Amino acid sequence: MTFNATLDSIKTYEAGLPIELVVREYGISKDAVVKLASNENPLGASKKAIEAIIKVAQDAHFYPDDSMYALKEALAKHFNVAKDTLIIGAGSDQILEFCLHAKANHTSKVLMAKTTFAMYEIYAKAIGAEIIRTPSPTHNLEEFLDAYSLHKPAIIFLCTPNNPLGECLDAKEIFDFLRQIDSNCLVVIDGAYQEYAKAKDSNKALDPKTLIHTFSNVIYTGTFSKVYGLGGMRIGYGIANPTIIQALAKLRPPFNVTTPSLAAALAALKDKAHLKKSIENNLEQMPLFENFAKEKGFKFTPSYANFIAYYFNTPINSTEIAEHLFKQGMIIRNLASYGLNAIRITIGTPKQNEKFFTLFNTYLKQK
Repeated sequence: MTFNATLDSIKTYEAGLPIELVVREYGISKDAVVKLASNENPLGASKKAIEAIIKVAQDAHFYPDDSMYALKEALAKHFNVAKDTLIIGAGSDQILEFCLHAKANHTSKVLMAKTTFAMYEIYAKAIGAEIIRTPSPTHNLEEFLDAYSLHKPAIIFLCTPNNPLGECLDAKEIFDFLRQIDSNCLVVIDGAYQEYAKAKDSNKALDPKTLIHTFSNVIYTGTFSKVYGLGGMRIGYGIANPTIIQALAKLRPPFNVTTPSLAAALAALKDKAHLKKSIENNLEQMPLFENFAKEKGFKFTPSYANFIAYYFNTPINSTEIAEHLFKQGMIIRNLASYGLNAIRITIGTPKQNEKFFTLFNTYLKQK
């Protein structure tokens, strides 16, 4: 059987390894496995969100409220925007895919950083678009402007903070950049980790309301998968001017978000205490990872997200490290798939982080 030729150039996305795989492969009990690979909230979901999921389970035989009225109303209040500037997706990933299908095609070019979220390229290549990357792995907006002037892309992706490296652009930098972009070029600002960034440095904080009121060609995407601890519920959102939202809505399949997901997101958004606790854990634990890297002589990117990337020189090999830790029940993300001799570690609880440092030290002593 033959398939679309565009698939030939697409590499399958490598998600973080699941806990169940460690249990099956090495017989380690589920409770003993620590997963610091997928940037999930180590504190878990809000108890209020879990209660909301249980409560609506009895309605599983009904289709979801496709208007998503309650969640849109809550998000509109949270961001101080109108409800018609919102679209809800099965994870913010789905919003990214809508953007590509709505704006680009096989004649288009799509601009992104050299090292950034892999799904931008996958979704772009799926429609046959040409990928343009900046020379630097992190976001260098001068390089973005040079590439924009040369290639005139249909879409620009800015991931801030950037996954998988963790760097984050200042809001002022972004606004200065956007003023130099033509209004017919769609700029997607991926804010999946913005809650962490603005808590660490107010200069990184992006206000979606100001963004979309200032620039008609910008869409801001957010998710409930990270700080809100709902990765398993697959729910995210996009905020843009109504013209963009109306275009994307034509691509949204009916009932794309489940009833439990809608209920969980609504409850999580209202649980300010859990949000505060989650951010505080990240701020308190991140310096431990930075100090560990300095002590061991590893390079790292100062991170504004809930993860940190360590870079290695030979003889240390990221694949070897990842496999060694995996066998010990510690799952981290190997960045070899990004062409890097590096690993990415989600910032966990104090107990989880201590286990990582202990196992990593054991590995280093064997080298």
